[in-house]
Amino acid sequence: MAISILELKTKLESYFGEKLRGKSEIPDLQSLSGGGGACQDNYLLDLNVESGDFSGVHKLVLRTDKGGSLFSSLSKSEEFGVCQMAHNAGVKTPKPFLLETNTSVIGNPFYTMERISGKANGRFIVKDPSLGRIRKNLADELASNLSKIHTVSPDACKDPALNNRLNRHKAGDPRGVANSAVADMRSEIENLKEPHPAIELVANWLEKEAPETDRIVLVHGDFRTGNFMVSPNGLEGIIDWEFAHWGDRHEDISWLCMRDWRFGKLNKEAGGFADRFEFYEAYEKHSGIKVDAAKVTYWEVMGNLRWAIGSAGQAERHISGKDKGIELAAIGRRTSEMEMEAMRLIENAG
Repeated sequence: MAISILELKTKLESYFGEKLRGKSEIPDLQSLSGGGGACQDNYLLDLNVESGDFSGVHKLVLRTDKGGSLFSSLSKSEEFGVCQMAHNAGVKTPKPFLLETNTSVIGNPFYTMERISGKANGRFIVKDPSLGRIRKNLADELASNLSKIHTVSPDACKDPALNNRLNRHKAGDPRGVANSAVADMRSEIENLKEPHPAIELVANWLEKEAPETDRIVLVHGDFRTGNFMVSPNGLEGIIDWEFAHWGDRHEDISWLCMRDWRFGKLNKEAGGFADRFEFYEAYEKHSGIKVDAAKVTYWEVMGNLRWAIGSAGQAERHISGKDKGIELAAIGRRTSEMEMEAMRLIENAG
């Protein structure tokens, strides 16, 4: 978003004043965005509203796009709708505040949500001594919240457009979720500028081994260490819903267990902080549904394929000059790691 902090502050004060019908001031506004690989702009803001129904101090986070977007990511309007469904289902996630789809306000659609405490940094979560006590219970807290996410079904979505956007599979086909996911991957593979034989091999295996889905549920789509906030008090909230969709519960479970999200703690297969079977048991306890380990493996292979394709795409963004950045180039170099991990999982699956 090509706009200075001062200009953004002025525009937002005017916007909130009109929207909330009370004089609004923003005494603090800070960019939270990362490096060149980020497709989102995130801002921390303090909002003071002097009068009206919203009078008082609001601690908020603003999320908007910064021009680029990753494969299958939701628009800000769609993401806001998903956050509302999750919050209404009792998921510990920031409460949505306001959505704005008019691009004339700051240049892109955006939404605000209540700010929560804690940090999402993966290495902090798996290694920092201050979390030693709560880390033991983190698997249970996350499993409880994931089970609540998975109680949300297409029937709970009252917005037909959003419902349709979250749907990626062919109705009536018990293997439709997996088959559609492979088809999506095939489409992305075709867009890559360079050949990747290992990616093709993995896609062939996924096509052959596609499992049935027991029930269509809301899938977070990026449920991993780094996308939930943690403090010495425990889990503060789950964030970053831009890849949410209707799908198979095992996809979320597998994504948490992927090797790439363990941040150096490779022996702790669930997010770098717990044994994967400990997490399975906690999920079963809270959801009342048995975890199918073979399906987790299938979706873990799928996750590695997805991330391999995504990292290759990040490299191409840099090489093409479309969005140059050292972070994009560095991520692109890791494609082979995901290819190797996917093939290792396939070999061990027999």
